[in-house]
Amino acid sequence: MLRRSLMCVAVCAALVALATTASGAVGAASRTAAPTVVHPLLSVHAPGSSLKMSTSNNWSGYNQGYLEKSTQFTSISAQWTVPTAHQRTAGQAESSATWIGIGGGCLDTSCTTTDNTLVQAGTEQDVAADGTASYAAWWEVVPVPSVTASITVHAGDLISCSISQSAPEVWSISLKDLTDGQSFAQTVPYASDYLTAEWILETPVVVGTGSTGISALPSLSTTHFSHATVNGGPADLVSSEALQLVDASGAVLATPSAPNPGADGFNDCSYASTCAAPAS
Repeated sequence: MLRRSLMCVAVCAALVALATTASGAVGAASRTAAPTVVHPLLSVHAPGSSLKMSTSNNWSGYNQGYLEKSTQFTSISAQWTVPTAHQRTAGQAESSATWIGIGGGCLDTSCTTTDNTLVQAGTEQDVAADGTASYAAWWEVVPVPSVTASITVHAGDLISCSISQSAPEVWSISLKDLTDGQSFAQTVPYASDYLTAEWILETPVVVGTGSTGISALPSLSTTHFSHATVNGGPADLVSSEALQLVDASGAVLATPSAPNPGADGFNDCSYASTCAAPAS
């Protein structure tokens, strides 16, 4: 039940190690030559004393695990509004990703152990060094780099995404832009451990010609997740599952809100230590 893919463990651990030991976020100098973007496993720290949530160097959002829920995870879905990205630091390239996934996270709210597999899909919200914002949809199975999906997305678009196991170790990935009707579907074989499920705002790892590291986060409008499900039912999110994004020095980069009244959605606020929950 708790088997591991050794190749995935080695490659993903190396990516996270490179990201967390890089000297600061990746900026303009290392982003000039069409970098490769990857969305690796969770890099987590002990629960924060002030907000009583776990902190991470690359994820913000909600994470459910096998030890917490006493179940494996075979499907996940959600909707979110693509946040608007603005350059935070002049002359610096900055990247963010909004996604859902199976695997890669904490097996319990104390994060005593993690899942070393990850299948995921979402949107990218990036800013070039000259301040130009760009948006895209993508999917990824760790440790392979992300693949751009064949739909065009824009800031403010409402995205519906689902990931489900359609046959043993075969995954169906669906991305729909509910604003303009575009859709994308992909079926991919992947050996998952099925141990975590998550809804995430992320600073991805950027592999450039000069260095590799976690990207700088652009300033984002509030990211709103809704209609979250897992294993075909309501997500039933609880505040103890929240993850706060911090940089290497511990400064807060993004904070998720408490769940909405239906426990199937939340807001995520960039460069804020608190974030108001959605009303519905």
